[in-house]
Amino acid sequence: MSGTSPGFPRVASVAVSAPPHRHRQQDIAAVFADAFLSADAAVRRQFTAIAAHTGIAHRSLSLPLAEYLRPRTFTEYNDHWAVTAGEVGQDALARALEAAGVRPGEVGAVVTTTTTGASVPSFDAGLIRHTGLPPHVARMPLLGLGCAGGAADLARAYDYLRGRPEEVAVLVSVELCSLNFQCADTSAANLVATGLFGDAAAAAVVLGARRAGGAAGPALVAARSRLYPGTEHLMGMRVGTGGFAVFLSPEVPAFAEQHLPEEVGDFLAEHGLATKDIDSWVCHPGGPKIMEALDRGLGLPPGALALSRDSLAEYGNISSASVLDVLRRTLAAPPAPGSAGLLLALGPGLTSELLLLTW
Repeated sequence: MSGTSPGFPRVASVAVSAPPHRHRQQDIAAVFADAFLSADAAVRRQFTAIAAHTGIAHRSLSLPLAEYLRPRTFTEYNDHWAVTAGEVGQDALARALEAAGVRPGEVGAVVTTTTTGASVPSFDAGLIRHTGLPPHVARMPLLGLGCAGGAADLARAYDYLRGRPEEVAVLVSVELCSLNFQCADTSAANLVATGLFGDAAAAAVVLGARRAGGAAGPALVAARSRLYPGTEHLMGMRVGTGGFAVFLSPEVPAFAEQHLPEEVGDFLAEHGLATKDIDSWVCHPGGPKIMEALDRGLGLPPGALALSRDSLAEYGNISSASVLDVLRRTLAAPPAPGSAGLLLALGPGLTSELLLLTW
C-alpha cells in the first residue's frame, strides 16, 4: 500500500480537552470511597485496591472532587453534563480545526458521540452554534456506542468523505463518566467503573481525498464494524432514576482474547495484510486486563500498546474519546511513510470497530 494513498480521506488533526478538576488517582479514590453510601469498610478497601491497580495516575472530573460526596439526581447530573459537554466539546473542536488549518465554515459534516448524558437536540447543536459550523452541515449524532464510539465516529466520517472527496468532516466525542457515579451501588462492576473512567472530549478533522494532500495524519483505507450476537449482557449501561449505570462482566477480556484475533485477521486479509504487517496499533485502552488480552490474543510485539497505556495513565478510560487520544499521540510521533496501522476499539453489545490506516 502506498503511503500517499491518494484515493482515501486523511486525518488532519486530533485534539483533546478535559474539565479543569484534575486530581491524582489516589486522591479521587479516597473521596469516592467515602461517597459510597452503603459501603462497609471491606467494600471501601476493595474499591481502593481496584483503583490502585488500574495504571492510572490522574483523572479529570466534571465537578470539584468534594462535590461527589453529595448525592445528586439524574436530572442534576445531566444538567451539569449539558454545560460541561458544551465547554469541552467546543474547545476540542476549535483546537482541532485550528491545528488542521480548516475554517469552521468549510466543514460539511459533523459526527458526534456520547454515552454519558442526553439532550434533545443532541449536543452537536451547541457545537454548530458556538464554533461557527455552517447551519446546513450534515449531522450524525451517535448515542450508546460506549467505548467504541470514537472509532465509529471516524468510520462514519470515512463513509461520508468517500462519497464527497472535496469536503471536510469533523468528529467530536464527549464522555463525562464521573457524572454517572452510582454512590449506592457497591457491585464489583460499579467499583471497577468508578475506579477506571474519567472525563474528557476529543475532536478530529478529516479531509476528503481531493484536499488531503497536506494532511500529516494517516489515510483511512477501510472500516469494519462487528456486533457479536448474544453478548448484550457482557457490557453496557442501564438507564434508571439514578442515571446511566455501567454493567461490566469479568468475561469481557477472555471474550476479546478469544474472538477478536479472528475478526482482525479476516479484516486485514481482505486487504492483503496480516497482523505482522501492522506497524502502529491505535487501540482503545479499556483497562489493564483488556490490554493484556489484546497483547496475548493478537500476539503484539513489546511496546505496541505503549501509547494506549500512556493515555490510560493520563486520563483514565475516557470511553469513546480514548482511542482518539491514542490517535493524537500517534500523530505526534508518526510511523514511517507507507506503513500500515490499525485503529481498534471495543464497545458494549459486545462490538468492535476497526479502521485500517496508512501513513
